[in-house]
Amino acid sequence: MASAAKSSRSRATGSSGELFHSAEQENNHLSGGGGGGGGGGGDVAPAQLSEKLKVFKTTNFDPHAFVTSKCQTMSEKEIRHLCSYLLDLKKGSAEELRISVYANYAAFIRTSKEISDLEGELLSIRNLMSTQAALVHTLAEGACVDSLDAGDEGSTDQDISSFEHREPSKIERWSEEFPDVLEVLLAERKFDEALAVLDEGEDKAEDADVRKTLSAAALSSLHTTITENRQKLADQLAETACQPSTRGPELRSAILALKNLGDGPRAHSLLLNSHYQRLQSNMRSLRPSSTSYGGAYTATLSQLVFSTIAQTADDSLAVFGEEPAYASELVTWSIKQTELFALLVKRHALSSSAAAGGLRAAAECVQIALGHCSLLENRGLALSPVLLKLFRPCVEQALDANLKRIEESSASLAAADDWVLTYPPVSTRPSGRSAPTSLGGVIVSQPKLSSSAHRFNTMVQEFFEDVGPLLSMQLGGTTLNGLLQVFTSYVNLLISALPGSMDDEGNSGNKIVRMAETEAQQIALLANSSLLADELLPRSAMKLGSSHQVGKKDDSSRRASDKQNRLPEQREWKRRLQRAVDRLRDSFCRQHALDLIFTEDGDTLLTAEMYIRMDGNVEEPELFPSPIFQELFVKLHRMSSITADMFVGRERVATILLMRLTETVIMWLSNDQTFWEEIEEGPTPLGPFGLQQFYLDMEFVILFSSQGRYLSRNLHQVIKNIIARAIDAVAATGMDPYSALPEDDWFAEVSQIAIKVLSNSSKAKLAGMDRDVTSPTASISGKSVSSVMSHGSS
Repeated sequence: MASAAKSSRSRATGSSGELFHSAEQENNHLSGGGGGGGGGGGDVAPAQLSEKLKVFKTTNFDPHAFVTSKCQTMSEKEIRHLCSYLLDLKKGSAEELRISVYANYAAFIRTSKEISDLEGELLSIRNLMSTQAALVHTLAEGACVDSLDAGDEGSTDQDISSFEHREPSKIERWSEEFPDVLEVLLAERKFDEALAVLDEGEDKAEDADVRKTLSAAALSSLHTTITENRQKLADQLAETACQPSTRGPELRSAILALKNLGDGPRAHSLLLNSHYQRLQSNMRSLRPSSTSYGGAYTATLSQLVFSTIAQTADDSLAVFGEEPAYASELVTWSIKQTELFALLVKRHALSSSAAAGGLRAAAECVQIALGHCSLLENRGLALSPVLLKLFRPCVEQALDANLKRIEESSASLAAADDWVLTYPPVSTRPSGRSAPTSLGGVIVSQPKLSSSAHRFNTMVQEFFEDVGPLLSMQLGGTTLNGLLQVFTSYVNLLISALPGSMDDEGNSGNKIVRMAETEAQQIALLANSSLLADELLPRSAMKLGSSHQVGKKDDSSRRASDKQNRLPEQREWKRRLQRAVDRLRDSFCRQHALDLIFTEDGDTLLTAEMYIRMDGNVEEPELFPSPIFQELFVKLHRMSSITADMFVGRERVATILLMRLTETVIMWLSNDQTFWEEIEEGPTPLGPFGLQQFYLDMEFVILFSSQGRYLSRNLHQVIKNIIARAIDAVAATGMDPYSALPEDDWFAEVSQIAIKVLSNSSKAKLAGMDRDVTSPTASISGKSVSSVMSHGSS
């Protein structure tokens, strides 16, 4: 796939692809031939490749001039494509570098520590070798003295006498005074001067060894003195660094002196330990009480811990520079201090807030800690991921507690909801702030919802205001999924409010929900769920992204990239919200379809017998839509008026509701095996009048659905299939079904008259009546409108 994208970009950019053609060929050859997918780069001969790469190998190669020469013939669009290609390469290489560093970071730290230990061992070996060399010189000198000719005793005694009476040399006098000078400097704790004297002693000892200006015994004594005093100086420096009163320039001076003595690993460890001890001492004085505010404690502790880490990083950089071994040890130490800090914050602030469901307090503590922690990024210490990982469980606990509270509050409010849509009351948050009514400076119109839905929407808005900082903790997805579960639970309550609901998924257990008895109340349930899922919840979820950008100084491209990355996740979230609404709508449609098809005693009103028996009558029947389809039209007409008031500006939701209800009734008819067995295989076949009645009923449904603008393609196709199946059943009896059917205009005329009659005369008659009045036996018959038909035909 990457190859295809690269190929497409090459065709779009033209010469921009040629600019890096030779570089790609070089990369293919250096990486092992490049295979066959490099666009032919592997076929270039080595001599040709070497010739093309000469321009890059010259010492005076100018990249700017090279790119300029290649881009002179390129258009602006090609240059933009080239820049985009280069940025992709840069991002890819940066990501590869980051992955490589993190993958081998632990091994790198371990190797650095081993190197540091090895350096200390080499220093000890060097000192031991110096001592051994001095001992060898001493033994050699003694052997030379013993091998002198003992025969010339008079001459020897004269030489010895002259040697005893001669003046000591300058270097000999210095070697005799050297131990005393060091002893005084160490006693006075003049570390820098003592270190300088020791360095001078090593230089003179080396010079004396070369020039033979000191005897072997004196030279050995000098080496021993230097070694012993180096150790004394190191011990004194370590003792000074461990003192609580040693800080600032004095501490750095002692650590630097110890490093210069050749014991860098010990010096760095002492530096870290000194800051750790002082941090622990300061933290012991900070004792949170049970009544203290968690944010204040977190702020104080954050300032103390991260300022100490910052000072330690400055001292380490000043003394040891950017040596990898010491930098790695500093990072490890900083991570450990951050973990200890997070443990204290969780124990004294976060845990109590999370257990009580204090999401705002928990998020505030996290934000305070992250704010102090982010100041260390300029020093190369990115400790925020450590904090986020440690704080995440507590924040998730607070998140779950808040979602649980919304769910329980919604359930209790649903028990007293009258399912009447009203505008939201003027309310304020517990903090005293008014409920938000605008988004991005644009005033948002207040929706009409029932009381429980209004409260649900308010709680969700407050929740998103509190949860805004969680996006930086990578909890955006968890938050949206949690809210989806809460919304699904609320939809289950709405499903349970439907009388006779049989949706197992909508069962709310032991929760008591007030029933929606009337059609208006039941449609109000759909208005609640659809408005929440389509507009209110997605609008509130936008705060999750916008609050994350407050206080940020990222450029516009960074914000655009974050927004683009969140879009797929939020689109999928909205689809899942809509699926919950679909369950409620399906339950609504199934209940009303069953009310149409079955009586309260369980008898079926839509049977094959109602069509078959029409051909057994002596008199020719007056054809008019069957009572059950009359009632379907009246119900849909009545619901259309209700939804027109409830779904102002959202007519598509009302249209889908009427469409699904019509489809549910027709699909039941299409899938009723008993109905079709009697039509196709029954003892009494379907006759011409029955076929005409069935054809009229289906054309009637098509006509009023089309006029109401809720005739879907699926519904139209199902009805056509049903009509074709009935015609085939009649044809199977040996009769020509088309000879028994009038022209299509006749069916359209009768259906239109039925719509007019039912719309005008039945509106007043059927409004406010119960099911007994609107039953098929009370519906308008064909004879009652024969005069109307006659008037229409004339």
